[in-house]
Amino acid sequence: MIPTANWSYPTAIKFGPGRIKEIGAACAQAGIRRPLLVTDRGLANMEITRRTLDLMDAAGLGRAMFCEVDANPNEKNLEAGLKAYKAGKHDGVIAFGGGSGLDLGKMVAFMSGQTRPLWEFEDIGDWWTRADPAGIAPIIAVPTTAGTGSEVGRASVITNSETHVKKIIFHPKVLPTVVISDPELTVGMPRHITAGTGMDAFAHCLEAFSSPFYHPMSQGIALEGLRLVNEWLPRAYEDGGNLEARAHMMSAAAMGAVAFQKGLGAVHALSHPVGAVYNTHHGTTNAVVIPACLRFNRPAIEDRLASAAAYLGIRGGFDGFYNRAVELNQMFAMPKGLAAMGVQAERLDELTAMALQDPSVGGNPVAMTAENTRALFEDAM
Repeated sequence: MIPTANWSYPTAIKFGPGRIKEIGAACAQAGIRRPLLVTDRGLANMEITRRTLDLMDAAGLGRAMFCEVDANPNEKNLEAGLKAYKAGKHDGVIAFGGGSGLDLGKMVAFMSGQTRPLWEFEDIGDWWTRADPAGIAPIIAVPTTAGTGSEVGRASVITNSETHVKKIIFHPKVLPTVVISDPELTVGMPRHITAGTGMDAFAHCLEAFSSPFYHPMSQGIALEGLRLVNEWLPRAYEDGGNLEARAHMMSAAAMGAVAFQKGLGAVHALSHPVGAVYNTHHGTTNAVVIPACLRFNRPAIEDRLASAAAYLGIRGGFDGFYNRAVELNQMFAMPKGLAAMGVQAERLDELTAMALQDPSVGGNPVAMTAENTRALFEDAM
């Protein structure tokens, strides 16, 4: 039987050291004359941000910035961002930073011309068709971490601050018009952020590679992404100034986000509710639950990961791959389970229910039920 599938791939990417200098040309390419740079509070006063604002100013684009963005951005951040966007009469967004800045920046552009509330555009069925495409402002994405890959994504993850549930908001036009992927912007990342974001990329590639759906292009991209993370993340962690390692990790991050069009699974189904309830770092949470999820999925992915291990130069088939994932967590001093991240055993029933509502569940190679998902949480503690 010949399979049938729908595929979509990324956008224009300006990749390489020093490419941030092209921010003015990128805005011109996207038709933006009055951009609002959206980033998080931590980046607001950093040198890379000031330099980007200077480049914007020199190009006649002004230096408007919005930075009231939480680590797990929510609808309140979005409301404030939209207020700043409209007050400044902006005509486009430069989404700048890690996953939080990128995701919120994309949503400011998306919601700038919509009349329906945000939650009516959740990634359910064809809800995205409710949006007015003409009301979506152009987006330039500038990642400053190497993990989320949101710069090449058509969706954002926004936390509902009332229900503490992470929601995926999707629309094809949320894909940035131009991406500036400059590894020099990631050189100043602290080691723990390098590790956490890098393991996020690893999780994206791993889950896409393990997903049962048919998408051979994503399958190949996921496999090469795994190889890049395995080889270069330890080097970026040990030497933050290693520009070659930083560049390969930026590639791996984008590759992971492209690849997970094929599907995500249990790792994200668990990490999304944990992050929403406990405000944990997404990539670090992914890393912590990977070993338990590998054990959980082993019956369905043992042969597939044995082939991946061979490509990565890891001996021992599935066991070798599993041991390497554990070794990476140890190398990066990751918490030894969800309990070490503050997750409370008495809330596992609640987290299980939330996990089973997460859209990532559908891409897991082993069907997730209330019983086995609760047991998986217990194992990940």
